[in-house]
Amino acid sequence: MKTKIKNQLAEVRKSRGIGAADLARLVSVSRQTIYAIEAETYVPNTELALRLAQELEVSVDELFSLQDGSQRAPESMAADVLSASAPAKGQPVRVCQVGSRWVSVPVSATPYYMPEADGIIERTGRPSRRADLVVFAREEAAQKKLVLAGCDPAASLLSHMVEKITGIEIIPAAASSRLALSWLKEGRVHIAGTHLEDPRTGEFNLSFIRKEFPDKDFSVVTFAHWEEGLVVAPGNPKHVRKIEDLTRKTVRFVNREPGSGSRALLDRLMGTAGIDPSQVQGHSRVVHGHLAAAYCVVSREADVCLATRSAAQTFGLDFIPLHSERYDLVMRKRTTGLPAIQTFLDVLQRATLRRKLEVLAGYDTSETGSLVA
Repeated sequence: MKTKIKNQLAEVRKSRGIGAADLARLVSVSRQTIYAIEAETYVPNTELALRLAQELEVSVDELFSLQDGSQRAPESMAADVLSASAPAKGQPVRVCQVGSRWVSVPVSATPYYMPEADGIIERTGRPSRRADLVVFAREEAAQKKLVLAGCDPAASLLSHMVEKITGIEIIPAAASSRLALSWLKEGRVHIAGTHLEDPRTGEFNLSFIRKEFPDKDFSVVTFAHWEEGLVVAPGNPKHVRKIEDLTRKTVRFVNREPGSGSRALLDRLMGTAGIDPSQVQGHSRVVHGHLAAAYCVVSREADVCLATRSAAQTFGLDFIPLHSERYDLVMRKRTTGLPAIQTFLDVLQRATLRRKLEVLAGYDTSETGSLVA
């Protein structure tokens, strides 16, 4: 008969009032390791078992014991998938509960790092925005998490600071401004980021938000003012200076998706300059997000893109500013009273966050945290 390790880590941890993230920090492992141990998909080594017992003030035997029998099947659940592209089987996801709805946000690996995840996609559904998941610890997925949809390259700075100060996790869901507002309207996210400009009035976001929420059930807070412009390789080898330079045959461009603020800005600038899309090599090539566009430039897949200064700074690229924009965070009024949302808004007032945004992202934070509507 097969033997396995049975553990009481989750029960003991919760009885002590210690969160998984806090325990992970105390024993110098990732939060995901704690989840995997509790789900009995990972057996800790002797040193880690002793550390866990020491921090929880119990004996090792109270946490771990031998048990005969077959391994427990992974837990499954159905959830919405927040992604601009079709999800794939086996894709890692973060999982969160928004109201009564379970949502999952696909995550991807970065160089040298596996992505943080709460589970994987087991089977995609119909429609494609639904999927069946295998999750590591379902009870953990609903605790102290907020889903923030948008395209802000500095979302990671905000997320890390919020978690460090408050213990609340921010799960960024990459989306264009219009898609983020749509998800907020459908109740799939807690917060939506947007930088859509009304070409008639020059006002940012409010006219679009009012169309999405005619019942006026929304609250808008400014995150920052940023610059958008042309992102090029260091030294600007193709000598791109203005929007008209995109029509040169030697210049390869990479575009943003329809519904994004960057795409709307490009269309407006090209219209003013009298440029037809067919004149721009790469106009039909679309990537999702400022960082994705800038990465095409740093990897030499394109010579230029339209993105934020922060995206250029992230990859050490040159930047030619073209336009200043206001990036706002939108919430439903009925959720602004949630303790997690209030704590999140308090962090926006932190001077440390503003300094990071100014230095690392090049943002203007003079109105950060200001209530717009």
